[in-house]
Amino acid sequence: MTTVTVVKKNGRIAIAADTLTKWGGGKESATYVANHEKIIRVGDSFVAVTGSATFKLILADYFDSLDETPQLDSVASIFSVWNTLHGALKEHYYLQTGEDKEEDLESSRMDVLIASPRGIFGVAAHRTVQEFSKFYAYGSGSPYALGAMYAAWHAPALDADAVARLGVAAAAEFHDETGLPVQSFVMDCEE
Repeated sequence: MTTVTVVKKNGRIAIAADTLTKWGGGKESATYVANHEKIIRVGDSFVAVTGSATFKLILADYFDSLDETPQLDSVASIFSVWNTLHGALKEHYYLQTGEDKEEDLESSRMDVLIASPRGIFGVAAHRTVQEFSKFYAYGSGSPYALGAMYAAWHAPALDADAVARLGVAAAAEFHDETGLPVQSFVMDCEE
């Protein structure tokens, strides 16, 4: 699995991810996998992906194939992009949507965090889009990351990047499906 974090603090935005790939009981660390990154750039935004390792390749391919780079800068624009993406996931990337009949919507089977100069966002598997005010984490190590970021966010000496990295590092310390090194990106907030 994975741990991804996003933080907005003092006019700066940071997004971070671990670099471990898990297949069943096996671990593939960044030492052995050259393309271990879980964050992709989409225009002026960054998207951190959880779920199958194939999703980062799918998202990169999908966004690269578009005639126009989508704006990932508001709940409404992200929701629209993800609804269109879901159709492409099924038609062009063969997403298995076999769902429990009690589910209201098909799952895209990934959660992503988005860092945009205009804010920090999350998209859950059923395409629920949320805008976060301070920080958030997704992935199997997210409980550890959220706890660490909650404890660190008010520390004046820690900027957005330090808090985002700390969240991933805490998950890597205490969760066996999260591994170092940490990948991160930082930008100015336009709000």
